[in-house]
Amino acid sequence: MIVRIVLVLLALGAATFAVRADDLKVLTTGAMKPVLLEVAPGFQQDSKQTVSLDNDTAGALLKRIEAGAAFDVVVLTPAGIDELAKAGKVSPGVDLARVGVGVMVKAGAPRPDISTVDALKRTLLAAKSVAYIDPASGGSSGIYLARLWERLGIADALKPKTKLKQGGLVADLIVSGEAEIGFQQASEIVASPGVTLIGQLPEEIQNYTVYSGAISTAAHSPAAAAAFIAWLRRPAMAPFLQAKGLLPP
Repeated sequence: MIVRIVLVLLALGAATFAVRADDLKVLTTGAMKPVLLEVAPGFQQDSKQTVSLDNDTAGALLKRIEAGAAFDVVVLTPAGIDELAKAGKVSPGVDLARVGVGVMVKAGAPRPDISTVDALKRTLLAAKSVAYIDPASGGSSGIYLARLWERLGIADALKPKTKLKQGGLVADLIVSGEAEIGFQQASEIVASPGVTLIGQLPEEIQNYTVYSGAISTAAHSPAAAAAFIAWLRRPAMAPFLQAKGLLPP
């Protein structure tokens, strides 16, 4: 589900504002959304520039931008940024953060063993149901996991009990009881109520997704866009990233 949130200057103390024409429009993947929600108010206080934030899967953002969506900054995978840069849609990107694939269960549920590759395989084969983002929706974690199950030789066994989420939060399927164990970027699990992040994929099969920021070549406010990206690259960002399940680039 696409989430639209308008962040306003904290000093104004107002609850709801409409998106203004001079807002800095930021498109972001879901994994970076919790971080941007956390830190954008500080940027707004420093710059006096309001920010409107819209998130979607990496694949969906690419399609929207290629179709002409208006924006000032996009936070996306480096491959997506490169594709947009070649099409003349954005300037070259700069890396902002990276995140691994995490594993979740419903809050209060027993924590299965995922400490090694073999333990993870046993847990998955024993689980009644497994959930992750539908690869067809363009979510990077879902694409990677579908390939990983093939590599581990368990794809056929998991297929009948797999629950695919069409974008948004896999945690929804865990909280509702539709799935027993779920996988998504660790940052999106940390931000989801009702589930517990029990750990991440073992390091030897972990897949870190890097997120980069780029400025639209048709940006309404290119100077503000550049300032926002520079602000996200400050060393002071590290604690915010780690608190949300991400790591510095």
